[in-house]
Amino acid sequence: MRTLPLWCALAAAFGISAVVFVEPSSAAAPIRVLIVDGQNNHDWKSTTPVLKRILEDSGAFAVDVATSPPQGSDMSGFRPAFARYAAVLMNYNGDDWPQAARDDFERYVRSGGGLVVVHAADNSFPEWKEYNLMIGLGGWGNRDEKWGPYIRWRDGKFVRDTTPGRGGSHGKPHEYTVVIRGPNHPITRGLPREWRHAKDELYDRLRGPAEHFTVLATAFSDTSTGGTGEHEPMLMTIAYGKGRVFHTAMGDDAFSISCVGFITTLLRGTEWAATGEVKRTAALPKDFPSADRVSVRRY
Repeated sequence: MRTLPLWCALAAAFGISAVVFVEPSSAAAPIRVLIVDGQNNHDWKSTTPVLKRILEDSGAFAVDVATSPPQGSDMSGFRPAFARYAAVLMNYNGDDWPQAARDDFERYVRSGGGLVVVHAADNSFPEWKEYNLMIGLGGWGNRDEKWGPYIRWRDGKFVRDTTPGRGGSHGKPHEYTVVIRGPNHPITRGLPREWRHAKDELYDRLRGPAEHFTVLATAFSDTSTGGTGEHEPMLMTIAYGKGRVFHTAMGDDAFSISCVGFITTLLRGTEWAATGEVKRTAALPKDFPSADRVSVRRY
């Protein structure tokens, strides 16, 4: 049997019920992360295991997975224990959650929980106002100018473009160059200014409230691949209450998330969302891609 500290025993003896014993935490303890999946128009069954391994192989994270019922099933019992985790990684795009889960999630992020949004998770929940505020920009689900502006890089700065039009599209998957626009943020500090990303969908025309919002990196959506001819946001951060959100528009499939550029920014973004710092995952891998060379690991 575990022995309580003397002050706890004395408190119990004198009926002081307000005392709570909290187990001290180790600075080396892994950061707890919950991946949410179970529905997605992308192959979550192949991407979730890779995302989990990327995080756990770094040594910085311990990962659990909450898998929803299949699309069209009864969702009433789906209520992940968000508060047990330092960050939640969304690999989900599907049916609406029950109100209790939505309330829990809003409370969790607003109170300081970390959120990581990967690719099609920014397609989710178009009618959920608070979720749109959390992700900053989203696509599809009938999103249009009513959801908010496009964010455009023009003349060396970001501008809000309120032109009417759809929210969300992409051309054919291809390799593309990611350009760092926020080099002083902990997530991007020390990364090459430009690096080549593995074959992936390049999301464009994302739109949303974009409040308390920072774009860290963009990619040029070339019209030759079916794109917009604009520099589109790829890596973003959003503040929602006390919570920190890292949003990556990259990551269509198991191959694209195996890009070392994606891996590095995912690790840093997850640590930052969970803790507000990037320390454990700050080292730049020797195999990080260059401006003209893709680098992919095999999982």
